[in-house]
Amino acid sequence: MTDLATADSGVYTDLDRLSINGEWLLGHSTHNNIDRDPYNGDTLAEIRMASAEDLDAAYAAAKAAQKPWAQKPHQERAQVLFDAAEILERRRQEVLSWLVRESGSTRIKANLEIDVARNIMIESASFPDRIEGRILPSSIPGQESRVYREPLGVVGIISPWNFPLHLTMRSVAPALALGNACVVKPASDTPVTGGLLIARLFEEAGLPPGLLNVVVGAGSEIGDYFVEHPTPRLISFTGSTVVGRGIGKLAHGGKYIKRVALELGGNAPLVVLGDADVEQAAHAAIVGRFLHQGQICISTNRVIVDSEIHDQFVEAVVERARKLQVGNPDDPRTAIGPIINKSQLNGLEEKIENARRDGGRQLVGGDAQGQVLPPHVFDGIKPNWDIAAEESFGPVLPILKAEGEQQALELANATGYGLTSAVFTRDYERGLHFARNIVAGMTHINDMTVDDQANAPFGGEKNSGIGRFNGRWAMEEFTSAHWITLQYRGHPYPF
Repeated sequence: MTDLATADSGVYTDLDRLSINGEWLLGHSTHNNIDRDPYNGDTLAEIRMASAEDLDAAYAAAKAAQKPWAQKPHQERAQVLFDAAEILERRRQEVLSWLVRESGSTRIKANLEIDVARNIMIESASFPDRIEGRILPSSIPGQESRVYREPLGVVGIISPWNFPLHLTMRSVAPALALGNACVVKPASDTPVTGGLLIARLFEEAGLPPGLLNVVVGAGSEIGDYFVEHPTPRLISFTGSTVVGRGIGKLAHGGKYIKRVALELGGNAPLVVLGDADVEQAAHAAIVGRFLHQGQICISTNRVIVDSEIHDQFVEAVVERARKLQVGNPDDPRTAIGPIINKSQLNGLEEKIENARRDGGRQLVGGDAQGQVLPPHVFDGIKPNWDIAAEESFGPVLPILKAEGEQQALELANATGYGLTSAVFTRDYERGLHFARNIVAGMTHINDMTVDDQANAPFGGEKNSGIGRFNGRWAMEEFTSAHWITLQYRGHPYPF
């Protein structure tokens, strides 16, 4: 536990190094990670990356630190989480600056991300008080049957670049609260906000060395070894379905079989039924698609609109899209900032060109300025075109027309993904019936597809992943059930 009244309030330094066993070290790889601002191309940090040797050291440190941490009084573990959350709030502007510069977050999105990450930390701080076992009835005379919830041990966390602080914290906070140790491999585009900054926060909060280690490394050099390593019991991954599928194969098909928690891609439908409030639905579609340039796994990837109100809805969406400010993410008025890197931008431009070629009607658009792509709205889209069939992960909104509620439901489910979804209707019972027939982990009635609350289960179906984050669902993911029996008198064996 740290004394927050006297804690160092200076700006964090050494964010160009790895964090292993409480030390800030240069990696042993021969390659460097050049961390750049996606808006102006400025170099933010040059980090000597981790080698397999560094990864071994990080996992060894985590393994050595974990058992003493799990044996700490539960109040001590909780207090570290509370202190870290308080430090995050105190350092909000410093963290916000990093999110804007490193991940291209607008100030709107960066503040939202800090709030959500902090909520997860506070929720996780309650876990040491809430974790509990059970005493079960036994069918054997003289036996007591107990179930204990135990920490897994060491958790390996691979986090993405789009909400780096939040989506790393979503695994780090519950894992630590429940008595585990962590090794984090942040995305190459966001090594600071996805890992190194978090290590500094917990270090300042008094987390003992070795419990949170951050290795910045190339997937080609340490990616497979990170998963196949004998130490971690669970690999928590947030990212694309393609990569997640590979991680699942490595985790389940190697020498050491381990658990996986996979939060993967999405193709979120927002369905607007014929009796919906058009303006409300249009507003939700705009925010749900264009927040953080659409670079969110739960972003609205396609809108399905009943033909009765199609034209009215399209008009409302176009009007709102044309008013969005595009450009410098550090300007508080900016709604759409830069795409994270050139490769992502190229993929988006290809989807846009394909939609035009296939006959989609572009109603809003424009050329990229640097890596800033203005909002694009397309109408007349067919469900099998890649702009609707695959996750765009950018400021591109395709609108599909449905002839009635049944076709709208069929279109919503006509995807290999099932992360989140939304439906708009003035009839709440109709909305509930519709929502329960969507194959997805999450559905929101009369709200946008983007929502993540610290006490609610977050996860998907089909190709959108395995497992659930947040709340009591995270408590199950980051612990194991250990069944123990006590035989108080002789067992009546059959022979």
